[in-house]
Amino acid sequence: MGRNGRVTVIVFAQVLIALLCFTGVARAQKTAKPRAAKLMVPDNLSEHPAPEQPIPYSHKQHLALGLQCKECHTNPEPGKLMTFPATERCMQCHVTIAKDKPSIQKLAEYSKTQQPIPWVRVYTVLTGIQWSHRPHLEAAVKCETCHGKVSEMAAMSEVTSVTTMYACLNCHEINHAKTACTTCHKQ
Repeated sequence: MGRNGRVTVIVFAQVLIALLCFTGVARAQKTAKPRAAKLMVPDNLSEHPAPEQPIPYSHKQHLALGLQCKECHTNPEPGKLMTFPATERCMQCHVTIAKDKPSIQKLAEYSKTQQPIPWVRVYTVLTGIQWSHRPHLEAAVKCETCHGKVSEMAAMSEVTSVTTMYACLNCHEINHAKTACTTCHKQ
C-alpha cells in the first residue's frame, strides 16, 4: 500500500473512532439521568495557558466580591460577542481601591486617555463558524457552562473544549437544540 493509501486508512480510522465515541456518548446520555449544565462542556484535554493580558485581572478575586459576569460583559447587537468592560467601569471602584498598585495606575492611564484596554480574547470562534452568545443567553445557559469555573480562575484561560464541534453537538443534543450542519457552519 502506498503512502496516500496509508494516509487515507489512518484518516478513515480516526473518523470512525470519533463517530463511535460520539454515538456511544449520545446513547449513554439517552439512558442516563439529565446532567447538570456545568458538566455539558468537557475540559480541554491539553493545557491552554492564560494569554498575557495588558493588565493582570483575576476573575476569582472580583467574583468573590459579588460581581456578576453581566455587570462587566454586555452583549450588544447583533449579539455575537460579549464585550469587555469600559475602563470607566473598572475605575468606578479603582479610583480608591488599590490605586497605588502599578496595574491600577496603568488602568487609570487607559481611563485618563479614554483608550480601551487591549484585552486578549481567550476563546475564539473558528473561521467558517457562525456563532452567537445571544441565543445561548436567551436559553439561560450559564457562563460557567462554556467557560469553566471562572470564579476560581486567577487568570482566564481556555479550560473547556467549547470551541470544538464535539462539545457543541453534545450540548445541543442534551438540550434538544438544533444540530443541523447549517446551524453553525456557513453555507
